[in-house]
Amino acid sequence: MLQSDDWGRVGVRDREGHDQLRAAGLRLGEHPYDLYTLETAEDISELASMLGRHRDSSGRPPCLVMNFCLANLDFSKMREHGFEHVELLNLVNGLPGRWSRPGLFQAYRKGIRQGVLYAAMHGLTHFCPVAVENALAEHGERARLLRLLWEAETPYIYWRMPWIGYEYWNPERPHSGFLSYNRQEDLIDKSCAEFAAFFGTKPVSACAPGYRANRDTHRAWSEAGIRVVQNGSGNGLKAPHRDEFGLLHLYRAIDFEPAQKELATEKYLEVAANCVARGIPIVISTHAINFHSSLTDFRRPTLMALDALLSGLESKFPDLLYVNDAELYELINQGTVGGLRTQCTVSSLPIDRGADMYQEAL
Repeated sequence: MLQSDDWGRVGVRDREGHDQLRAAGLRLGEHPYDLYTLETAEDISELASMLGRHRDSSGRPPCLVMNFCLANLDFSKMREHGFEHVELLNLVNGLPGRWSRPGLFQAYRKGIRQGVLYAAMHGLTHFCPVAVENALAEHGERARLLRLLWEAETPYIYWRMPWIGYEYWNPERPHSGFLSYNRQEDLIDKSCAEFAAFFGTKPVSACAPGYRANRDTHRAWSEAGIRVVQNGSGNGLKAPHRDEFGLLHLYRAIDFEPAQKELATEKYLEVAANCVARGIPIVISTHAINFHSSLTDFRRPTLMALDALLSGLESKFPDLLYVNDAELYELINQGTVGGLRTQCTVSSLPIDRGADMYQEAL
């Protein structure tokens, strides 16, 4: 399985926005996420093309689960009010301000039709609204930084300002910790509605920004129709399990991040072998930045490396099956995956016995 975060979320507005931030005194280039922008139609097309060249034991291509943020900051409307408060522009209504990505939304949908991309839900904006509200209310250095970024039509650069937190979790006082159930429910209901408006279908799988989710998050997801929860790699391999709300929890095993670290393909194949030995899915995690190309060409080396990793998996595991989140849910519940010529069975033992069976630090 391939799971990927941060799609649809704008960052530094290409070269023009990059130069504007530098002129305002922000030193960019110290961290890869200084160069996070937004994928282009060509980025998506090249990704889909590479995935389409691969096949598993059943003849199916790999499918990248893309976790989307369903809204961006509406910079034009916010500018009219002196950037005093947050206004959102839903993805279905286009990109904000001077952002332009011709053909991008069509490229998403084409990849989904081809079966090499699968849309899942990440949230609305990724950052915690309470944290940003607190920063603006203080009228201090943090508010100044936010407005400097917003003037250049960049929502935030997380590594420079971790105090913005993650959508359902505020890292600092006042009101630190997870948001209340009611506020999480409101954010999740809005995300699901915008997902349905953009993709024409309700989301089945979700990944909390920063993997910050609690029981309230899971309850709200379940009531909104989510069936699969994506979790980070944490401290070792974990088997899928169901929680009290019936949600299927999946855990990532391999962090594939060429934009941020050197790759270790042989190590990845060892981790994959450990997953197979334990009877748990090989879940590969990657982020959208790895496929961006407009500021720095992260895409080309990433596609080459991912192509090699998939080839290695196909060679090492002749019975390999590529699935997305919804298909794994179907496989676990029904023992089959739609579209296969023959039945594929799966043991329910690791699911029923919970996640703690296979914890092993690598």
